[in-house]
This record gives sequence, structure tokens and C-alpha cells, in this order.
Amino acid sequence: MEVQLKKYFSSALLGITLLSMPFAESVAESKFSESGLNTDPKSVTTPVAWGASGNVVFMGVGGTVPAPYSTLPDGAAIIGYGFGNPKKNLGIQLAITSLDLSHWGVYAFGFKLHRKITDTSAIAAGGQHIMLTTGGDAGQSYYVVYSKGFPSDSDVHFSLGAGTGRYSDKSPLDIFTGKGAHGTYAFSNVSYGIANLCNVIVDWNGLNLNAGVGKTFKILTVPLATIVGLADLTDNSGDRVRVVVGVGTAFKL
Repeated sequence: MEVQLKKYFSSALLGITLLSMPFAESVAESKFSESGLNTDPKSVTTPVAWGASGNVVFMGVGGTVPAPYSTLPDGAAIIGYGFGNPKKNLGIQLAITSLDLSHWGVYAFGFKLHRKITDTSAIAAGGQHIMLTTGGDAGQSYYVVYSKGFPSDSDVHFSLGAGTGRYSDKSPLDIFTGKGAHGTYAFSNVSYGIANLCNVIVDWNGLNLNAGVGKTFKILTVPLATIVGLADLTDNSGDRVRVVVGVGTAFKL
């Protein structure tokens, strides 16, 4: 059964994809950073409507301890590219994720189309875990999401969305242990900036509640986004509370 866990661990790993987005916008000198919103990560495991654009390359790596229904840790890595102009027309973000760091042979494709509504709000639609190789069991997922920020001394930011796949389908072990077959299809995240130190984040990914802390550091001129969180805080899915961690960076070509 553990071979099937990659699909459901991907809900934790999505946070690694997402934490590239806010600071990638900042690297691209977008209106998002000019709006006054901080560039710290704003989600643990769920999509935000902001995305990479303007010839920005982003990458990240992360993992969970332990994986669901396992005593072993697991991890994944992502690299992607954003182009287009989400303010004038459309931002397009493409990414490849390695779903297994033990032998680097299982890869999936993801995309996001994102559009700014105002300097502090955006909408997006995307897809994740579209397999490029054999051997993977990550199910395809598609979503739409709206994000809105409220810049202040303590930034507040939220996203609301709906999706299929990892936002709705529980694992065989969840079903076997009586946790049901489906989640809510709807997801959300809320972040609160604490005195310019970090963002405190809570999100619901359609299957379970998660919480964490996100912070973007700058090493010389290189942004480094980090996130540390706890996943599966309720008994709606999984067998225990898990630690999820991630780090990512981005640069403009």
C-alpha cells in the first residue's frame, strides 16, 4: 500500500510549488510586490492565484515526516518557468515536479494561468500531477482559485478555490479506515503577517486542515522562501499529524 502514498503525499508537496509564487512575483518586480503586500509564503498546501511571470525561473524542494500511513519521510522537488504579463493579459506558469527524490525517475507536469484583477487580487486556473513518466501514481488534479490581499502593518491574505483530484479524492487507506472516499472539493487558505517577521498560515486543502509559518529571507540578492508546517490536523484524512517543510528560490532571466 505504501507505493500508493505518493498521490496523497502530493497534497503536502503542493505547498512547495506554491511557496515559489509570492516571492517570484517580487523578483519580477510585479505590481504584487508594489502593492505593499509582503512576499512571504501565503499557503501551506493549497494554490494561490498569484503566479510566476515575466521570465521568472523558480525551484523548490520539500518533504514530510512521516508520509501518511508510514513511518518513513518522503520528499519532492520542483522547477518551473513563468512568462507573460498577468496585469495586461495573462501570466503562464509551467513546472515539472520530481515525485521521488530517491531515484529521480518519476516526473509530473503542472501549469497555472493567472490574471490580476487589481494590484491586490487575482484569479487563476491550473492543473497538477499530469504524469510525464511511468511509475507514478499521482492523480491529475485541476483547480480554480481567487486570492485577495489586504496590505497593512499586519498583512492579511486569503484564497478561495475548488478543484478535483487531490482536493476531493481520499486515499485507499483513508477509505479502508472509514474516513470516507471524498473531501469537500473546495479549499481555502488564510495568512496573517506578524510584525514583518513572518506569515502565520492556516489552510484547508479539501481533505484536511493544515497550519504553518512562512518566511522569505534574502541572502545577498537571492530570495529564499521557507515554510514549516503541520499537516492533517483533524482525523478527516491520514493517520497522524505530520511535519511538512520546504524551501525555494527564484530569479528573473
